[in-house]
Amino acid sequence: MSTVALKDSPNPSRAVNLDGKKFLWDGRLFETHDDASRQAEAYKNDNFEVQMVEEDGKHLVYTRRLVKQAVVTAP
Repeated sequence: MSTVALKDSPNPSRAVNLDGKKFLWDGRLFETHDDASRQAEAYKNDNFEVQMVEEDGKHLVYTRRLVKQAVVTAP
């Protein structure tokens, strides 16, 4: 899994657009890449699309839910 480096900022962004898709930050700052990777893998196992971001020396995990099936109900 690749890590994206973003510009330094005082607070991580709650949402980012990467590759034309909106990802939401899980709210946790990880000290190491390995810790962030373990959490990212857990999200992947729960059917999330994941992007890891390195920002100001910390590692962040951004996620978005993958839609597996759209349910359409008739009126």
